[in-house]
Amino acid sequence: MIAELYRTDAPALLALEARAQSGVSEALLTEALIDDTVYVAGRWQESQLIGYALLARLPFDAELQAIGVLPERRGAGIGGELLGAVLAVAADWQSERVLLEVRESNASARKLYAGAGFQQDGMRRDYYPAAEGAAGRENALLMSRSI
Repeated sequence: MIAELYRTDAPALLALEARAQSGVSEALLTEALIDDTVYVAGRWQESQLIGYALLARLPFDAELQAIGVLPERRGAGIGGELLGAVLAVAADWQSERVLLEVRESNASARKLYAGAGFQQDGMRRDYYPAAEGAAGRENALLMSRSI
């Protein structure tokens, strides 16, 4: 089941992010749960939070800031379910587009986004710190999709 997360869900969300390693800080997640311009979707299985997505409302667009899924649950379609949920919220907000950025090396996320109709708009060179065990920095791909 996918449902909006609230302040009372903070412990479950922070524990999930600690394992999912999506790169979102504890402070940003905590603030998102109380910010009325941010929608945090949670994917529950029984009483366990197994995935989340973070969508920020902008003046004309929405920005997908993160999708995090438990490592052992990746590849099971949870990211796609969460993406569908936040796209529906962006449509309800009457956003014109949904924007996102993704690590160039994150092939599974890029495939998910392309399959949902996102197209690459640009690149930020050397934007991300290197992934664990890698040297140097990594490019961010900028993607968007009209609603």
